[in-house]
Amino acid sequence: MNYSQTLEFLFSSLPAYETAGATAYKPGLERIAAFCRHLGNPQRNFFTIHVAGTNGKGSVSHIIASVLQQAGYRTGLFTSPHLQDFRERIRVDGEMIPKQKVVNFVDKHHDRMVELGLSFFEMTAALAFDYFAQSDVEVAVIETGLGGRLDATNIIVPILSIITNIGMEHTALLGDTPKKIAAEKAGIIKKSIPVIIGEHDERCDPVFAEVAAANKSKLLHAEELFTCTGQEPAGERQLFHLHRTRDNHDFELLLDLAGDYQRHNIITATAAIDFLHQETPLTISRRAFLEGTRDAAAHTSLRGRWQKLGEKPLVICDTSHNAHGMAYVGEQLRRQSRDYAHLYCVLGVVNDKDLAHMFPLLPADAHYIFTQAKTHRAIPAAELAERAAAFGLQGEVVADVQQAVARARELAGPDDMIFIGGSTYVVGEAL
Repeated sequence: MNYSQTLEFLFSSLPAYETAGATAYKPGLERIAAFCRHLGNPQRNFFTIHVAGTNGKGSVSHIIASVLQQAGYRTGLFTSPHLQDFRERIRVDGEMIPKQKVVNFVDKHHDRMVELGLSFFEMTAALAFDYFAQSDVEVAVIETGLGGRLDATNIIVPILSIITNIGMEHTALLGDTPKKIAAEKAGIIKKSIPVIIGEHDERCDPVFAEVAAANKSKLLHAEELFTCTGQEPAGERQLFHLHRTRDNHDFELLLDLAGDYQRHNIITATAAIDFLHQETPLTISRRAFLEGTRDAAAHTSLRGRWQKLGEKPLVICDTSHNAHGMAYVGEQLRRQSRDYAHLYCVLGVVNDKDLAHMFPLLPADAHYIFTQAKTHRAIPAAELAERAAAFGLQGEVVADVQQAVARARELAGPDDMIFIGGSTYVVGEAL
C-alpha cells in the first residue's frame, strides 16, 4: 500500500471516533495491551507524561514538549485530533512521523490489527509508541483521546499524570455529571504516580483526592503552586506575570500562543515543568523553560488556538468546541470585537455537542455564517442556523466551510473582525 491507501484503510476499515462518532468508541485496554505485547511493549522504552482533561490538554502537552525539547531531550508528542494531516498526531522533536513509517507499520501489522479489531485510535496510539521507541525518544508527552480510565493511552506508566480541567463533554460515554466525568479522567492516576490538577473545581476536587489517596499518589493543584498576576500582549506573543508559591518568586514568561484562556494552561504547564525538574530524573534549565514556552507553538507546530489568519479584517480561528471552552472564547470575542465595527462568525458544530449551553455563550450581535465540515458527524448548516435562531443568533447558511470563510471575507470590511470555529473540523478545513 502507498500512503493514501494506508490512510484509507485506517479511516475506513478501523472505526474512528472522528468519523463514526460514539459507535467507534471501544472502551477497555485489552485490545491495545495485546497489540502492544505483539509489538514488544514499546511504550516501556521511554519516560512518559500523561495528560487528560476536557480542555487545554493539547496546549499543555505542546508547551511541555517544547520545553523538554529545549532541555535537550529527544521528545515524543502524541495528540489528537489532527487538523489537516494525520501525521500531526505523532511528532518527535516537533517533526511529524514520516509517511513511509506509517505505511511500513500498517503493512507489517495489518493482519494482527484486524484480528484484534482495533479502533482507529488504538492503532494510532500503538503506532506512536512504536515510532517513539524506534526513534530513541527519551521522554514522550501522551495526550488522552477521550476520557482516561478506559482510554487506549492508559496502558502507559508515566512519571507524572496531569488533568487540566473538567467540563461537560461526551456525556453519553463519560457520564452526565462533572463528578462522573472526573471519575473517568481520574482513571489515569496510577499507583504511587504523582498527579497535577490544573484547575480547582469544588465538584471534582473530592473525586481526585479520593482516587489519589486510594493509589497513594501525590496530589498537587497547579493553582496552589503558581498564580498568574498579569497577562498582556507582547507583539505576536503573550506576556504572563507568574508567582511561585513555595518561595514567593515572581517572574515573567512569554508564550507564542494567543487566547485569554492560555493563562490557565500556562499555570498547569509551569507547575508540571517545575515538578519534573524538582522531583523526577529530568533536568530542565531556566533557559530551556523560558525558550520552550516562548516558542512552544513554533517548536511543535501547534495551530488553531486563537490563531490569527489575517488582518484588515482581523481573522481569528479557534478549535474550542464545547461549552466549557466556548465560555472563554465567547467572552474574549465579546471583549475584543468591541474594537471592530462588525463581527462575523463562521460557525459549524458536530452532532454530540450541547448546543443549549454553547449558544448562549456566543455574541448575539454578530452576523453568523452557519456551515458544516466534511464529516457526517457535522450538524447540517441549515439545521444549525434554525437551532441557533432560538437563542437569538442570526445570519445565513453557506454549507461549505471554505465558501463560508470566503463569504465572511466578502462581507467584512478592513475595520471588521471574523471568527472561525465551533469545531476542530471547521478550523482544519479553514486552514
